[in-house]
Amino acid sequence: MTRIKNGKTEVLVFRHPITEAGIQIPKGTVEHHENTYEAVIREIKEETGLESFQVEGLLAEDNWENADGAMHHRFFYKLRAWNAPDEWDHQPTGGGEEAGLIFHFFWVSSPHEVELINGHGDYLNLIWFKTTSQDHH
Repeated sequence: MTRIKNGKTEVLVFRHPITEAGIQIPKGTVEHHENTYEAVIREIKEETGLESFQVEGLLAEDNWENADGAMHHRFFYKLRAWNAPDEWDHQPTGGGEEAGLIFHFFWVSSPHEVELINGHGDYLNLIWFKTTSQDHH
């Protein structure tokens, strides 16, 4: 999730209430009845509470091995938010292991501002260091 503030692209991150879970980007799981595009919209709404955003496209796709050896087919989408606060707390509505947790969301304008948990920053260079014609309006 990105936004433009003062001419700079910022990326949405959140601090997980469980210290070991660190700072993350919003993410989620594709349900059996949906495609990845539908999943990203649902997960952003559930995890962040944001409603005013647009999916700009698929940034990257890969296969990633978790620390426990589980393989994950990952899809990274670029989204842009409008009228989002500078920071806020949100309780995810998706249930599961996130039930009852409060995530603290905030924006960063460079990959060096925070240390994201393993795997979460893998494609942020495509947002900060690759400009497209869309970024110049």
